[in-house]
Amino acid sequence: FDVITGTGIRHVRKVEVATGTPSVSPRALGIFGLLGVYVGVIPVFLGLLWLPFLRSMPRSWMDFWISLTVGLLAFLAIDTFREAFEVMGRVPEFLNGLMLVALGAIGAFLALTGIDGIMRRRGGSRPAGARGMGLALMIAIGIGLHNLGEGLAIGAAYTLGEVALGSFLILGFTLHNTTEGLAILSPLVQEKVSWRDLFLLGLVGGGPTIVGTWTGAFTYSDPLSLVFLGIGGGAILQVISVLVRARAESGESAIEALAKPRNIAGLLVGFILMYLTGLLVAG
Repeated sequence: FDVITGTGIRHVRKVEVATGTPSVSPRALGIFGLLGVYVGVIPVFLGLLWLPFLRSMPRSWMDFWISLTVGLLAFLAIDTFREAFEVMGRVPEFLNGLMLVALGAIGAFLALTGIDGIMRRRGGSRPAGARGMGLALMIAIGIGLHNLGEGLAIGAAYTLGEVALGSFLILGFTLHNTTEGLAILSPLVQEKVSWRDLFLLGLVGGGPTIVGTWTGAFTYSDPLSLVFLGIGGGAILQVISVLVRARAESGESAIEALAKPRNIAGLLVGFILMYLTGLLVAG
């Protein structure tokens, strides 16, 4: 609104419109749950539909898709910690926001390392992270924990009355997350996989977005957000380490694999792909 003083000086002031925080109800749970489905579950499932195309590619391109996956995950990790540093500025110093992020990241890294160890022991001599469903599941878990943070951002935007921002985040994250299905698929290109397995992977990768929208809408807090962002970042770093270790177990070091032009191209394509789709969120 405008305020004009007696001397004719004009002052323009902007007053934020107060909005009520949504209360927990079946209707609100349904609405924010659907937002999570649209943003996380459906895009990941759409990404999984690339499987027939990937299988039509020559087997020699397998390393390219694994490298592309590492590029995708590296971007997600950097983006997650970048967002965490932004939130740190809003957290009181006595809460030590950096330690909250570290707590979530280290906890997630150790938890997934333990899960990977259990899967390895059950698989006997065949490392669970080396190929197939075991590695795809680890990637889906890491992506799912990252998507939990995306759901938090969307739910919080609507809670704070930033409807336009929330709507834009939905559009941006929806397109952004379709690329995550590619990352989950890369270990399955040469494996026999059922539609039931793909459905499970899609739920693991996209389902946490629903939990994130609920949490952001009804119980959002910056300290809690830092913990969740740390969990997402730590999980992704652990999955990257599994991919690197799988390369070492195949008899070729990560540095030797990276020196191949096709693998370098995969890393760059994965990173650039996430960057370009991420512009839809940042814009």
